[in-house]
Parts: sequence; C-alpha cells; structure tokens
Amino acid sequence: MRRRDLIKAIGSAAVASSAKAQRPEHDRLPQGPFRIEQDGGWQTLLFTTPSDTPLRNPGLGLAGYTWEESGPSLAVRAGRETLERQVEQMASLPFVDVLYIRCDWRNVQKAPGRLELDPVWGLTLDAAKRHGLRVAFRVQLSNPGFQPQRLALPDFIARQVPMVEIGTIPGGAGKYREPRYDHPAFERAFAELNNLLAARFDGDPLIEWVDLMQYGFWGEGHTSDFPNPFPDSATARRTMAAMTEQQLGRWKRTPLAVNTQPDISRVGNDQVIGRAMRAGAWMRSDSIVVEEPQQIDLLANRPPWAAAVLEDGYFRQYDVTHLERDSAGVNVLENYMLHVLDLGANYWSLWTEAGNLARYNERYPRGFQELRARMGYRVRPAWVWQRKRASQSEVIVAVANRGVAGVPGVLWLTLQSLDGKFKMRGALDAGQPHAGGIRCGAFSLPKEFTGRVRLRAELEIRPGNVRPVAWACEQQAEFDVKPWDDRGWRKGV
Repeated sequence: MRRRDLIKAIGSAAVASSAKAQRPEHDRLPQGPFRIEQDGGWQTLLFTTPSDTPLRNPGLGLAGYTWEESGPSLAVRAGRETLERQVEQMASLPFVDVLYIRCDWRNVQKAPGRLELDPVWGLTLDAAKRHGLRVAFRVQLSNPGFQPQRLALPDFIARQVPMVEIGTIPGGAGKYREPRYDHPAFERAFAELNNLLAARFDGDPLIEWVDLMQYGFWGEGHTSDFPNPFPDSATARRTMAAMTEQQLGRWKRTPLAVNTQPDISRVGNDQVIGRAMRAGAWMRSDSIVVEEPQQIDLLANRPPWAAAVLEDGYFRQYDVTHLERDSAGVNVLENYMLHVLDLGANYWSLWTEAGNLARYNERYPRGFQELRARMGYRVRPAWVWQRKRASQSEVIVAVANRGVAGVPGVLWLTLQSLDGKFKMRGALDAGQPHAGGIRCGAFSLPKEFTGRVRLRAELEIRPGNVRPVAWACEQQAEFDVKPWDDRGWRKGV
C-alpha cells in the first residue's frame, strides 16, 4: 500500500469509526448551528479564562518508565538502588502522570495457563494508586538486548517453537534469533497470553493504554537490517494480521496503541496500522526527530480522536552533562521534546532514570513546562449561553480546546443543579473539539426550570470506559439559569 493510500484509507476509516463511537441520538447533544430567532432571546451566562495549569486528565501526560527494554534503572542494575525505591522515585516526580512498563514476555508468564507478573508490576500498580497516576505497558515478544544469552520468550515456549537465526550480533557475540511467529505452538501460546492479559487488565481503571504486541525487535514491527524469520512475505503478512485481529477482538475497553514503524521488514505493517486505526487504536512512535517522513506524516495527520504516544530513543537518559546546545542555545533534547507539540501528540515518555529527570527539569525547565501546558487536549466551557425557544430555554455550551490534540475519544457533558435534583447528560461527536477548535452542544431544559447549575466533563476513551475530566480554566463551571418575562430577560439579569 502506498503512503498516501494508507492515509486516505485511515482517513475514510476515521469517519466510520467516529460515527460508530458517537452516542445514539438520545445521548448525542445537538451541535449546531444555533440561530437566534427573536430579539432579546439569548443571554451569556458564563465565559471562562483559559488556564495553563498542568492537568492529570485521561488521554494525555508524561509517562515515566519504571521498567524499560533492558530492565530497571541503571542504578538498580548496578546494585546502587532498590527496585522499590526506583519506582517510588519515578512516581513521586511532580511532572509524571503515567507509569510505564516495557518488559519481555518472560516477565509476565512462566508457565502455561496463568500470569506470573514480575515484582515491578505490583510495585508500579501500587505506586500509581497512591500517587493518583495511571499505568501503561508493552509486552515484548522479541528483545535483541539480551541475546544470545536469553530470549524474550518464556522457556516453556522457547522449547516448543523453532528459532530462526537472522544475523550476527555486532562484535561477533553470537546470532540474533527470532521465533517462527507462524508456528502452531507460538500461535497457541500467543492467543493464551493475549487472553490472560486482557482478562487481567482490560477495563482496569488504572490502565491508560496498552501497546499492541507486534513482531520483531522490541515489538516494534521490524528486525532492523536483518531478514524476517518467515518463509515468505505472504505468511508474514497473514500471521501479523491474525495477531492484530486477536488483540483488537479481545481488548474492548482499554485503548491499544499501534507502532507506526514503516514496513522495512516486509511483514505487512501498513495493513496492521490501517486495520488497528479502523478499530479505534491509538498511535505511537519510539523516536521523533530522527524518524523518517512516513511516520511523522502519519502521526501528524492521524484522526482527531486518536491519541499519539511519542518517545525519544536516543537521548533517553536525560543526562545534563552530555547535552549539546545548538546555535540558538537550545539543548538537543529540549528541541526533541518541543517537536511533540508540532505533532499534536498526547504523551511524551521519560526513561527510568528518575534522578536525571529531576536534575534535567531543574536545569532546563522549559521543555516539561511547555508540554504540560499544551500537550494533548485542554478543554473548557469558553462560553455558555441561554437561548429562548418558544416557551422553553436551552443552554448552549461552547467547549474550546487550546491543546495541540483532539479529544481522544468522546467528550460527555453533564449539566446538574447544585442540589442534585436536576441532571442532564449528553455527548459531543468523537474527537470534538479538535485541536485549537470549538464545539457547541445544547441542552433543552425542562419548562420553567431556573436555578444554579454546574457543568462537568468526562472522557469516554473506549466504549464503557468513562473517566472524569478537569476543565482547563481558572473559573468554576457554575452559573445561573435565568427566568424569563414577556419582554425577554428580566431587568437586571
């Protein structure tokens, strides 16, 4: 599939997916246009000031790694720190919103039929609960970092699945080996893994997203310059498509994020990306500045309801002693970080070195400040009006989004009296309001209702997975619904 064909296919799918994600007519708010049909027939009830205060809303944030592809932090690996202390240090950083685990298959399963999660999982989930954070993860089916000593696969699977030598490890340490993903034993074990993970984590309120388990090095859909382990390209594409379908079919309430790696290993990545996007998946890339035009174009022009997860694979340690500055005096990592805003991304990933992260933030605060103030979506009720329609009133809310990304899902609005006796709820269209945009929604009030009401927002990131959203404004979203007289608005109102 050609690059532009892929974008068109995903763009067309976005319309269908958006329609699918919208609520039934009785839940979908009327969204305009709203005309004024009589003099004195409207009144501004509320207008709010945008705020740059960082918000820990679902669907956006800085993701601190508690475990990366090579394990815990460098200090833990060297014996200078405990894993418990490392996880707590990461969770305690004031700018971290999500804790992320990237581990091998062998770190979650040791024997058939059950999950056996390594200690980092319990530590991370517990820290997230205590600090009000969320959790995301990737389970890698292949990891070249520990080869030839060990594979990413659990031993009980490695004994059943043929391994293919695909090339020499630099320095002559041995051969890289990849499993035959199309082998029946691998397919059975993978299906079980997917079902076990989904049974444990799909819909868990702590889990923000899960990376799609993909073929190749670090689960990124490639084996670098080495050949793939399949007997032919048709088998590769068929196998990767089947693995994708299994995951899309099982994960219903927690978003999956598909890696946007180009198909350099000829395993059908374009088809995987297209299929995942049509099913409502998010997108991710493990590099940003050094990426090729294909990934940047795809991420920047993704559907507005799809979140984007970005990280940097080069300056991951945040070591302030080895950061060069360019002619403008900007350090190279900060330049990388600010490109996140160009892509309209929702997440930026932070490696395991919590101490380095704290020192970097102290010396170069602009990067994290800019991301926390602008990354993702930032919605507020910019205007709220009351409109007279015959003998009834309507409240129209103009929701503005000053973030760089669309709303990653469906935004629900609730209008409720302070005493709780009156309550109305409805949804905007998926992805609305888009980045930098405004979307209006209207509530038809019961006849002759007046009183003070509060406006709340929630994000449905997947069907049935609804989470509260904090408004990005300085005022409280409360206002009075006004009474009428025969001349329109009462004097003094």
